[in-house]
Amino acid sequence: MSDSPSKNGSAPAKALTLFDSTCLIVGIIVGAGIYQTAPDVARGVGGPWGVMAIWLCGGLLSLCGALGYAELATAYPREGGDYVYLGRAYGRWAGFLFGWAQLAVVRPGDIAVMAFVFGTYAKSLYEPFAGCELVYTVGAIVVLTIINALGVREGKWTQNLLTIVKLLGLLAVVVIALFGTSAPVAREAAGPLPATLAMILVLFTFGGWNEMAYVAAEVKDSRRNIVRALVTGTAAVTVVYLLINGAFLHRLGYAGLTQSQAVATDVVATVFPQTGARLIAALICVSALGALNGLIFTGARISYAMGAEHPVFGWLGRWEPRTGTPARALVAQGAIAVALVIALGSFINAILYTAAAVYAFYLATTLAVIVLRRKEPHVERPYRVTGYPVTPLIFSAACAFLIYSAIIYKPTIAAISCLLLPTGLLLYWWSGHITRRAERQTK
Repeated sequence: MSDSPSKNGSAPAKALTLFDSTCLIVGIIVGAGIYQTAPDVARGVGGPWGVMAIWLCGGLLSLCGALGYAELATAYPREGGDYVYLGRAYGRWAGFLFGWAQLAVVRPGDIAVMAFVFGTYAKSLYEPFAGCELVYTVGAIVVLTIINALGVREGKWTQNLLTIVKLLGLLAVVVIALFGTSAPVAREAAGPLPATLAMILVLFTFGGWNEMAYVAAEVKDSRRNIVRALVTGTAAVTVVYLLINGAFLHRLGYAGLTQSQAVATDVVATVFPQTGARLIAALICVSALGALNGLIFTGARISYAMGAEHPVFGWLGRWEPRTGTPARALVAQGAIAVALVIALGSFINAILYTAAAVYAFYLATTLAVIVLRRKEPHVERPYRVTGYPVTPLIFSAACAFLIYSAIIYKPTIAAISCLLLPTGLLLYWWSGHITRRAERQTK
C-alpha cells in the first residue's frame, strides 16, 4: 500500500482540530437511534438497573473497539481508515473489498438510514404537498452532499453546529425529565425481548466511533488528537446515553419506558402536552442531520482512497484543489444512497441491508491490530492499545456475535448485501488487469 497522496489533484490538508474531530465522532454516533431503541432495549433487560448496565456495557465495548482503531489510525494516518489497515494486514485485495463494500453497501445504506429518519420527522413538522417524506429524505442527502463538496470548512462547520444543537436538545430532554412536576404514569411493563437483541440494538446505537480513522490525514497533530478524539467522543456519548436513559426511567418509570412508542415525545409531553411532539420531532431532525452530515463527510474519503490506488475506480481518486474535497467521491456516494432510499423504502430495511457486512469488517480490522504488530513491527505506533491483546479480542468476539445474530434474524436481507462482495473481487481482478496492461505498454 502506497503512502503517497493521490496522483490526481492535490492531497488532503490537515484542517480538523481536536474539537472538530470530537464533534465529528459524537455527531455521527448520536443520531436518532437512541430515541428508537431505548424502549426495546429496556424490554430486554428486566429492570431499571439492567437498563443502565447494558448501556454502560455498550459504551465499554465500543471503547474497546475505539482503542484498536486509535492504534491503527496513529500508526497509519492516511485517508481511508479500514481500507488502509486491511490492505496492509491481509493484502491489497482486502482493502479493495472493504472499499467496494463501503461504496456499494455500507456507507450508502448508513446514509439512507439517517435520511429516512429525517424524512419521517420532517414530514410531521411541515407537510406542504403529498409524498413529501421521500422529498425530504432525498433532499437531505443532496443538500448535505453539496455542502461537503463545496469545502472542508463548510462540511466541518455544519457538523460542529448540528452536534452542538443536538447535544443541547438532549440535555434539555434530561432536564425536563428530571425536574418536571408531573409524576410518571403507573403501567405494567411490556412483554420482554431477548437480551441478545437488546445488546444488538445498543451497539447499533453506539455505531460510528470508528469514523475518525477515515479522516486521519486531515487531523492536526494526529499523533495525539486521533486518540483523544476517539476516547473523548466515545466516553462523552456513553455519558449522554446513560443520562438520557436515566431521565427516561425517572420520568416514565421502567414500565412506562418499555411501553413507549415515542419515548422522548412521551417525556416532554408530560411537561409540555401541547408542543412536546413538535419539539421532539425538531430535535430528532437535527440529530439525524448531524449523523447524516458526518457519514457523508467521512464516507467519501474511503472511496477517494480506493480510487487513488486502483485504476478501475481512478475517477474517484481525485482531490479537488479548489475546494479541498473529494468531490467526485461525494457525488458518487450521494447518488448510490439516493438509489438505495428509493429501492429499500424503509428505515429497518436499510439497517438490515448493512448489518452483517458492517460487523464483518469491524472484526477484520480489529484483528488487523494483532496481525500488523507481527507483520510490521518496525512501524512506529504513537499509541498502543491499552490492555492488548485482551481489549481487541473482546471487541472481536462481540463482532462475531453480531454477525451471527444479524444473519439468523433476517437471512434473506443479509444475503442480498453479502452477494455484492464477490463482485468486488471480480472488480479487483479487473483493476489489476488494467494495471498490468498499462505496465506492459510502457515497457
